[in-house]
Amino acid sequence: MSNYTNRKTILCIDDDDSMLGYQRALLERRGFVVLTASSARQGLQIAAACAVAAVVVDYHMPEMNGHEVATEIKRLRPQTPIVMVSSDKEIPEHTWKVVDAFVSKDEASSRLLPVITQICDGHPGGFPERPRITA
Repeated sequence: MSNYTNRKTILCIDDDDSMLGYQRALLERRGFVVLTASSARQGLQIAAACAVAAVVVDYHMPEMNGHEVATEIKRLRPQTPIVMVSSDKEIPEHTWKVVDAFVSKDEASSRLLPVITQICDGHPGGFPERPRITA
């Protein structure tokens, strides 16, 4: 059970409780510890208080959008990788400068786990054909 001593913590921030439940189940099955926040403010509080290996954040949330949340997390913890998830196909250009990866919610079932695993295993450079990990 040495696997438990090296378990990495992922913070998932989304105002959709069903998406949070899905992300938790998916990542916990892979052995990650998962913290969840159902609001941007709650997510920022957790990010400030806890060391996490990565953050998964929804783009559309009521009080702050994912870009604003990612910007604040990067200010607090510049080395923390952030994966943006959204049902939108187009994310504003300025958001790409803050996040480390993007996963479409339509493809989350097949792409979220590989992206998180790659980020947490520290593989440098992302996918060769793109400067950022996208799915």
